[in-house]
Amino acid sequence: MKISKTSIDDLNVVVRIAIEKQDYEATVNETLKDYRKKANMPGFRKGMVPAGLIKKMYGKSALADEVNKLLSRELTKYITDQNLNILGEPLPSLTEQAVIDFDSDADFEFAFDLGLSPEIIVDFEKIGKLPYYEIVVDDQLIDNQIQGYTNRFGENISAEVVGDKETTVGDFVQVDSDGNVVDGGISSSNVQMSVQLIKEESIQNLFIGARIGDVLKFNPKTALQNDHEVAHLLKIKEDQIEAVSGDFNFTINSINTFIPAELDESMFRKVYGDETEVKTIEDFRQKIRSELESNLVYSGNYRFSIEAKEVFTNAISMKLPEEFLKRWLVETNEKVTVEQIEEEFDHFRKDLEWTLIKSQLVKENEIRIEESDITDMAREMARMQFQQYGMSNVPDEYLDNYAKSILQNKEQKQKMAEKKVEDKVLELIKEKAGIDLKQVTQKEFDDLFEK
Repeated sequence: MKISKTSIDDLNVVVRIAIEKQDYEATVNETLKDYRKKANMPGFRKGMVPAGLIKKMYGKSALADEVNKLLSRELTKYITDQNLNILGEPLPSLTEQAVIDFDSDADFEFAFDLGLSPEIIVDFEKIGKLPYYEIVVDDQLIDNQIQGYTNRFGENISAEVVGDKETTVGDFVQVDSDGNVVDGGISSSNVQMSVQLIKEESIQNLFIGARIGDVLKFNPKTALQNDHEVAHLLKIKEDQIEAVSGDFNFTINSINTFIPAELDESMFRKVYGDETEVKTIEDFRQKIRSELESNLVYSGNYRFSIEAKEVFTNAISMKLPEEFLKRWLVETNEKVTVEQIEEEFDHFRKDLEWTLIKSQLVKENEIRIEESDITDMAREMARMQFQQYGMSNVPDEYLDNYAKSILQNKEQKQKMAEKKVEDKVLELIKEKAGIDLKQVTQKEFDDLFEK
């Protein structure tokens, strides 16, 4: 077997692999012998089918299988031995590959196009400090969080009259222009109508002051101005919305008003558990402040990753084997067209450049992750998921068990490993490039994503 490499330019090479009969003959013969031992054919005892017949039936496929195995193994080994830092995967050469005929050829030559990664030099002094946005926890953020808790633990109670915050439950029935019920028309029972969701002011005014048993006539499409919500309200499929026109009668069966939970020790225990040290409203606000400051670090770091990607990819000039990459993307994605690749390539290129820069930093700085890093990340993910459901005082045992269940998913575990590597790269960038700390409000931070 002979392997050679020809450089087309700094980023593109062709690797040729010549496979001769002596490279595969013994293995193919052994394979055919094994086929013969197991073959069951009419007119022959098991294991006694003529070798020539076996070769005629299975020789070509056995040869092709063995040559492909050799090809894959030797190409992978060559890339590793030669320290070729390739992008994508090797592709059969468009210009160098000869026609292969397993029926008549004994020797074969294969040629592969390879795209190479460019040399990447990261100069932190040239890049300079990167902006890091820290969200300031102000009273408004704390108030919003408290409102979320009081709403979560609040309750609905019956009311006699509809106000601007009440929710009604009633029945819809379609009526004609004269107000008569349409025979066979659309109807739905026991559906909720919240006054706050009504977009049309005149229809809101219909509800304000209404009582149980009142019948209100209006067009639900005008009231909600959202086809999905109307379909849900009338209990019909969205493709039936076009046929909905005119007014409906809505008969009020019940009225509910929502009462938020009181800010007292009872609610504090619901949020943080019976053993909580939170006893007063001030304790509660301070606890929430601490939680928000901790959680908003993730938002700041996420924004920093966006800033780092933009700054580094703009600062580091990088050539890529673009034509090879476009071809690779098309050939390895069945549902992607050449036109789509051309249209979206700039976005792909940006992502690839950032990936290569991160990989270079990992290599240069010998960044490694341990199993404990991934376990800690899974545990933190579990803690945050529980917290989203208002469970802030989850026992360690529950967190550990949930973390283990997360890590049982290999794909999820791999994503977490990649995320942990990126986290360490970003910490390295903060250390070596430095940060320009900018304190912002939540709104100012949100506005960054609108630019």
